[in-house]
Amino acid sequence: MSDLYLEVRGTGPALVLLHGWGLNVRVWDTLSAALEARLRLIAVDLPGHGRSAWRDECAAASGQVRCIGQAVMEAIGAAPYRLLGWSLGGQLALEWALRPPQGLGRPTHLALIAATPRFTAAPDWPYGAPEARLVRLAEGLRRDYRRTVSEFLELQVRGSAAGEAVLEQLRAALLAHGGAQPEALAAGLELLRTTDLRGELSAIAVPTLAIAGQYDRVLLPGASRALAAAMPHARFAEIRRAAHAPFLSHTPQVADLLTDLLSSP
Repeated sequence: MSDLYLEVRGTGPALVLLHGWGLNVRVWDTLSAALEARLRLIAVDLPGHGRSAWRDECAAASGQVRCIGQAVMEAIGAAPYRLLGWSLGGQLALEWALRPPQGLGRPTHLALIAATPRFTAAPDWPYGAPEARLVRLAEGLRRDYRRTVSEFLELQVRGSAAGEAVLEQLRAALLAHGGAQPEALAAGLELLRTTDLRGELSAIAVPTLAIAGQYDRVLLPGASRALAAAMPHARFAEIRRAAHAPFLSHTPQVADLLTDLLSSP
């Protein structure tokens, strides 16, 4: 029996939703309301987030995918499914598409929001964040992890046309459903610091949509653009006047893009 928390709502083809660092399933409520008439939505609290337990075996990306896959298997069995990941959840979705959990097979479609195959910048990857940012976040976790998460939420909404409203939604998700455990937060930062999937993207051959916010201050939109260009059946969409959480600030537009993707053969 999995010790991860998940929620299932809606009817139609299955769509698994993976949220970002420090958050929980409540961030999907607005988007889910726009999609649940057409899709069966399976939203999972990542290990150590929200109401999911933390286990050290979930620290690596492969371990996270294995733990989440077990919970999803209990919900939908071996039925075909689509996969949507946001931010850290997007990086996990890429790992999942490359090495799917045992018994589930590959997703039939992949949607990525504010996602990147490599989070940190490099000489050949100008779209990444400075590694010093992750170092500061890690140091902040040791001093005051709640304040560090709060400051990261504020960074996610900067530049958004609806920044204050989106920030309120993110904070409300934590208040209503619970934050993340320090161990899970630290493991997530280490995963972001060390993961580089750029060399494997060509192996993901399912229909894919990479969505980015025009004014994202966490990840440059160029990361999602380059991600899509490296995959054989992917396309890129940039949401004007959006930041790191376009599914909250521009829900109807994102829902329409997802519907177009997920209804394709």
